[in-house]
Amino acid sequence: MRIQTALFSTHNKTGVVPFAQVLSELGIGLLATGGTYSLLHSNGIRVTELSEYTGFPEMMDGRVKTLHPKIHAGILARPGVDDLILDKFGIKPIELVVVNLYPFETVIGEKGTTIEKAIETIDIGGPTLLRAAAKNYSAVGVVVDPNDYLGVSEEIKKHGGRLLPETRQKLAVKAFRHVAHYDAVIMRYLAGKSSVEEKFPETLTLTFRKHQDLRYGENPHQAAACYREVPGGGWLSDMTVLQGKTLSFNNLLDSDQALVTVQEFQEPCCVIVKHGNPCGVACGKTILEAYQAAYGCDPVSAFGGVIAINRSLEEALLKAIFAQQFSEVILAPDISQQAERLATQKPQVRIARVSFVAHPKRSVDLRKISDGILVQEEDLGIVSRSEMKGVTQKTPSEKEWRDLLFAWRVVKHVKSNAIVYAKDQRTLGIGAGQMSRVDSVKLGAQKAKDNGFDLQGSVMASDAFFPFPDSVELAAQEGVTALIQPGGSIRDKEVVNAANRQGMSMVLTGMRHFRH
Repeated sequence: MRIQTALFSTHNKTGVVPFAQVLSELGIGLLATGGTYSLLHSNGIRVTELSEYTGFPEMMDGRVKTLHPKIHAGILARPGVDDLILDKFGIKPIELVVVNLYPFETVIGEKGTTIEKAIETIDIGGPTLLRAAAKNYSAVGVVVDPNDYLGVSEEIKKHGGRLLPETRQKLAVKAFRHVAHYDAVIMRYLAGKSSVEEKFPETLTLTFRKHQDLRYGENPHQAAACYREVPGGGWLSDMTVLQGKTLSFNNLLDSDQALVTVQEFQEPCCVIVKHGNPCGVACGKTILEAYQAAYGCDPVSAFGGVIAINRSLEEALLKAIFAQQFSEVILAPDISQQAERLATQKPQVRIARVSFVAHPKRSVDLRKISDGILVQEEDLGIVSRSEMKGVTQKTPSEKEWRDLLFAWRVVKHVKSNAIVYAKDQRTLGIGAGQMSRVDSVKLGAQKAKDNGFDLQGSVMASDAFFPFPDSVELAAQEGVTALIQPGGSIRDKEVVNAANRQGMSMVLTGMRHFRH
């Protein structure tokens, strides 16, 4: 059907004037709400103000302006079915609806926004117009995105004032998606302001906005994109990539793991992640010292890894990285001008400034399974030293305590079954992702030996309990003197007795950190 009447109600006025001009030149009558009407009228475009057409003024400070039968009947009318009712009440069919909404998402992101201000920004008439037009897409075109104005206007011109059926359907899907996102943002905002916390509601509504398309997923044959949670506030929202190619699917996974791990530490710390696991973690008096120690943990695995530091990236550190290894990504909270200049010598290395932000209050961990999703609270659990329990005849020395607490913070971020050997605030060997815990013990020890480390006097952390004494006995043979683990096995007594026989100290945390 040829478009006779178009309705405009836009908060974002970008591109509205040229779009409306094209429609007007095609002989399409224009209706518009107050602000949009004033803009079009002042630009010499023939337009009728909506309140003049309905006979009702905008009221309640703009809360009510488009909610009127002459508007919604015109949009929802079915050609050949509702013509008589339109004639009876003098209602025009409206075949094109151009609407964008009050920027609720932007307003709640502004500092100092009150809940009262946010509520006044909730658009009611706009989503109702979009839903009505999208429902009747067989007869009505609906445009919610200013980026579609040019394509829509060209198609209308090309087809004698008409939009193709497939275009109307595509635009309807986009409108419904837009309204669903808009409502989800409002729901999450209000839920976050509620005094009654509902961790796992009966229905789970999440909304994400596309951050970027990715070249491919985990493998080249898999298409992929990255979406940012809304409302956001994490490192992805605030990341500034100074140079290098777009971060890949695997880069983003490893970057997230590196940043989560490095934020466990207040002292200068460097974390190097490869294929989802830390391969080197170290703290030092300076960030350069921390990097050198982290790199030395496993230089082979560090090649092509993601490096995250919790101090500014300075020229001296970047020189050391460039001299020793290739890194896919380097992440830091700040980057000096000298380091930025040096970085240009290795344009293929991705270097990014990220904000080290606290975890959102209501943050959850999502895992996709075949036809569903698993939801859990993020593992933000912390156990202080005073809450840990020494269970062996020997108690840890102060030095062992420092290393045990260091290793415990690291093992939390290693795929289970996870084992971390550590000494002097650095990892020496990491056993990750094995099907049995004793295999992780063996793997971590072997990695340490391969990189020239003597495990004599080291400590060992386990993300979950030791099911048998064999892991303790193997650790003792390697020279480990202190152990930290959650406890909770039916064989805890046997495990503790094994540690006592070996003259080792053991601390129980009472908290497990599985990471499947």
